[in-house]
Amino acid sequence: MTADPAIIALRERIRDIPDFPQPGILFRDITPLLADGDAFRGLVEWMATRYRGTVDTIVAIESRGFIFGAPLAYALGVGLVPVRKAGKLPDRTLREEYALEYGTATLEIHHDAVRPGERVLLVDDLLATGGTARAAATLVERLGGEVAGVFVLAELSALGGRAVLAGLDVTSLIVY
Repeated sequence: MTADPAIIALRERIRDIPDFPQPGILFRDITPLLADGDAFRGLVEWMATRYRGTVDTIVAIESRGFIFGAPLAYALGVGLVPVRKAGKLPDRTLREEYALEYGTATLEIHHDAVRPGERVLLVDDLLATGGTARAAATLVERLGGEVAGVFVLAELSALGGRAVLAGLDVTSLIVY
């Protein structure tokens, strides 16, 4: 997939920032891609072509998943459901805790955000360990939705996130 010129062009617009946010971390900065209107439009069009007719709802994972999920939902004419960190959503929510390298975190979704049988695409910017996406998938499943797929712009393959999402259709355009 990486031989595709369009994918190569996207990858070239992701900037590597060493030692951010702390020493030893290589941060993949997507802001140059977002600032390039043609590249961003091309990405949204690629996603829309790939998922048109296959999903009923986009579930976007806080926060960079919102950046890709919102224009994709618009292009597909489907709804957008945010999955957020604990305490950010009003009204009743379902919660799912997941492991971090040091400690845990919690994601929430509104109790009525996904209808039983809805085909849902999870959208985020990056797949690393897979914990966040797995927690989001569990929330969708608890509401009776079907996780039709997971889309991420980039994947850090050495961290094993794809294995955590075994059984789900995961698409990552750029693999590091």
